[in-house]
Amino acid sequence: MQQVLKEAKYIIDTNKTIREAAKVFGISKSVLHRHMSQNLKKLDYELYLRIKNIFLEHNKSRHIRGGEATRIKYMSKG
Repeated sequence: MQQVLKEAKYIIDTNKTIREAAKVFGISKSVLHRHMSQNLKKLDYELYLRIKNIFLEHNKSRHIRGGEATRIKYMSKG
């Protein structure tokens, strides 16, 4: 359970996405998501709410990041 808290603190400190944080910890996105959504909720509810808000913000802005990545991809081809 220490690992779950370590992952949560890292995400809060760095504002990383699930994908980025999973890569840092060497685990799959699914495992990290389960740690944050199920295990953390039982361990530390306050921390869970902070993580949940970070992930909601990431979801709100993902269409912008995806569009930017596509723009850069096609600019480099031209």
